[in-house]
Amino acid sequence: MCHLFAHQPQRDYESQTRSLRLGGHCTSIRLELAFWDTLEEIAAKEGMSLAKFLTTLHNEVLDHHGEVNNFASLLRCSCLIYRSKSAATPELHGERAAILDAAE
Repeated sequence: MCHLFAHQPQRDYESQTRSLRLGGHCTSIRLELAFWDTLEEIAAKEGMSLAKFLTTLHNEVLDHHGEVNNFASLLRCSCLIYRSKSAATPELHGERAAILDAAE
């Protein structure tokens, strides 16, 4: 079992910090490259830049919950939801429907 996990590319779990502006404030987010890759894929499928996608997601969380606790963790979990939905519904992979279903 560990073979599957141990032999993944080291690049995937290297972390990278990126700076962006959310809600008018400059901030930085540190995520593993595998998560940045997934977020860029989601943003592209939504027809947005990564910065626009992250801002949109942040604003929607604010609207829904009134605050955003641990945005980096929210992003990681969003990537996991997206990947699990994509794996479960390969016929929808790449379509906006899969992304929207994952958000519900």
